[in-house]
Amino acid sequence: MPASATFALTLDRVDTPIGALLIVCDDDGHLRAAEFHDFEDRLHRSLRLNRATDGAYTLRDAKAPKIVRDRLRSYFGGELAAIDEIPIATGGTAFQQKVWRALRRVAPGRTLTYGALAKRIGAETAIRAVGAANGANPVSVVVPCHRLVGANGSLIRYGGGLERKRWLLQHEGAEVE
Repeated sequence: MPASATFALTLDRVDTPIGALLIVCDDDGHLRAAEFHDFEDRLHRSLRLNRATDGAYTLRDAKAPKIVRDRLRSYFGGELAAIDEIPIATGGTAFQQKVWRALRRVAPGRTLTYGALAKRIGAETAIRAVGAANGANPVSVVVPCHRLVGANGSLIRYGGGLERKRWLLQHEGAEVE
């Protein structure tokens, strides 16, 4: 895409038990960003930083592809694996993508520490980098960054707020403090 081109994306809203989820998709049906409505600024920041859009994008209100909407609704309705097959196109660095792929392999109801995820991806000393990649995750819920916990198992660092993190983990059947 030429540097002067603008990437056209759609913006939709899916109601969830913990607030409306803003979802941004491309014309190929890939989820590009997902963020809770009260963190819309994070959504725009992640789109600006996304290498695929090179910061040049437009949003138009439109329904997301049926598969994305249906799978998100199914997840929030209790079919926890429904989000696993949502197609995503997140951009990000090679390291961030590696972290996000690993997060998608953490089963619902399970949690990992940042250190355990770093070890899982072969980067044992990169715990802070894993934390930074987790914090830069542009597709909340679908790339389940809420499944990462502190070294002592405590709930820390969730862009959508700790109460949502707690709700998501309880929804998935994880034991939380």
